[in-house]
Amino acid sequence: MQLSVVILNYNVRFFLEQCVESVQKAIQNLDAEIIVVDNNSPDDSCPMIKAMFPNVVLIENKENSGFPKGNNIGVARAKGKYICILNPDTVVAEDTFEKVLAFAESKKDLGIVGCKLIDGTGHFLPESKRGIPTPWVAFTKVTGLYKLSDAFGKYYASHLQENQTGKVEILVGAFMVMTRETYTSVGGFDEDCFMYSDDIDLSYMVLKTGKSNYYFHETSVIHYKGESTVRDGLYMKRFREAMDFFYRKHFRVNFLFDVFMQTGAFVFTLAKKNKVVEAKRVAQYRLVSDDETLLAKIASVTGKNIDFQAETAQEETTLLSNTEMIFDADHLTFRQIISRMEMLKEKGMTFKIAHKKSGFLIGSNSSNDRGEVILLTDYR
Repeated sequence: MQLSVVILNYNVRFFLEQCVESVQKAIQNLDAEIIVVDNNSPDDSCPMIKAMFPNVVLIENKENSGFPKGNNIGVARAKGKYICILNPDTVVAEDTFEKVLAFAESKKDLGIVGCKLIDGTGHFLPESKRGIPTPWVAFTKVTGLYKLSDAFGKYYASHLQENQTGKVEILVGAFMVMTRETYTSVGGFDEDCFMYSDDIDLSYMVLKTGKSNYYFHETSVIHYKGESTVRDGLYMKRFREAMDFFYRKHFRVNFLFDVFMQTGAFVFTLAKKNKVVEAKRVAQYRLVSDDETLLAKIASVTGKNIDFQAETAQEETTLLSNTEMIFDADHLTFRQIISRMEMLKEKGMTFKIAHKKSGFLIGSNSSNDRGEVILLTDYR
């Protein structure tokens, strides 16, 4: 078997359905399997998988075992030469795995390969590629110094642009592809890891074996809950705990670390107090579909006037900057949807994907947004 896709889920039933649907389409030409590990979700994630995706291997944990252990449980059941660690709030294109596996096969020193992640507004997520977070590098991240100059840009591996493929040190746990042998040779995810350090630790452990990690830009994957989702005091606390764990395991925590983290936390807190995030106002809605029944249903549920666009390549001159585009997943491929989001991102638009058979719209209106699900009840 070529590939095992391991998806760890907790309580995101609609995101999970969309993710698995996209993965199924992406593995049609591969000898591959999908493994969903559910961490005791209180929603109907497990019944949904059983009913809609009977060929998926479903592991139902009796407790929330956390990210590292949950993924380790999934990989233990995997049969593929390669594994992909994939978040449930992602959407892959139909050719994502074929492209990534072809790239992986071309690299004799392959450790882990990650890809270009975009948020729900089509914008690049900088955590797609990162450097080893030494105390100074972590300081430039929490204080925002990395935004001022590439000289401070190691945290987000600024030696590579988002549309350049190359070696990086750290990849994000939302999408990681490696051989199953590589994963098991370093013991998988460290189950003692704190949040935000598990993917850093795994990436670094693989580097220590002499292999190289790669950022691959030639396929884009939507990741709704980007790193900027929850940047509050709790985020800062968890980030510091993550860095502390990483340094204690691999380096030596010293006075410099404490100074950098305390100063960074102070600057971070001041920045958050002065930052106001305004909700994006939508003035125009447009559905890209050939289904007028879906159009009527969305208009009825949302109470909005919805423009109708059957052609995917229609000229965009009539679109306002605050337009919300709704893509019918039965009318467009996921690759087309992702490409269109990236193409229109600078117009300040927002996006939803309609799944009419299951009866919901899903999307995220900003990189600070946890995501939104709108139910179209008549389709359920």
